Amino acid sequence: MKLTIIETGLPPSAIRADWPRYPEMFERLIAPHAPGLICESVPVSEGAPFPDVGNLDAVLVTGSAAGVYEDHPWMAPLMDFIRSAGEAGVPQIGVCFGHQAIAAAFGARVEKSGKGWGIGRHVYDVCYKPDWLTGLEGDTFSLGVSHQDQVLSRPDGARIVAASDFTPYAALEYDNVPAISFQGHPEFSAGFSCALYNVRRGTAFSEERVDDACASLERPVDNDLVGRWFANFLTAEAGSK
Repeated sequence: MKLTIIETGLPPSAIRADWPRYPEMFERLIAPHAPGLICESVPVSEGAPFPDVGNLDAVLVTGSAAGVYEDHPWMAPLMDFIRSAGEAGVPQIGVCFGHQAIAAAFGARVEKSGKGWGIGRHVYDVCYKPDWLTGLEGDTFSLGVSHQDQVLSRPDGARIVAASDFTPYAALEYDNVPAISFQGHPEFSAGFSCALYNVRRGTAFSEERVDDACASLERPVDNDLVGRWFANFLTAEAGSK
């Protein structure tokens, strides 16, 4: 299977040279659980054209500093692409901005949350267990996060897979199209997350808040488990065709 990664943003310029781009992070996350997976990236935020959905096996939409409500040249085409991929039955995964973009494409309200920024380690309650959600001990999982935008209403055809008080629509699965999405960042290492928070130290975030967020990521997170869920979803969708 080939996974086409729609790259919608880059790490901040201050740390960009020190870390991989987001598609490489996702390949490292998913490939160990999906033998034979081939990944290609399409940097649409840098002007690359969207691929023809008729030629795609599966799609992943990355995170971004952009908001789905912003008027970037690639934003409306992204929404059309997501809907077209859904109509064509192409499996889709969204993470952070990608989670919000898929939700917005299917009718959800996405805005800056009145709760402000979420950073550090967040714990989510599992509300529903699809077949791809395997290997979970208990009913919670945790991921590092970095977001102030949120999905604020249920998209058409979606069910809530996971939620928290801070993020009521933390993970979604769609009934009417083959798509899943997560607000948290399984592709981010603790080191990258802390580097990201430190870019905003003393501006968006206080010194104490950055320190607390980085300390929270010293506790285990479920990146590898969620990477397995992504691979399970892709494998199951490939087998259903």
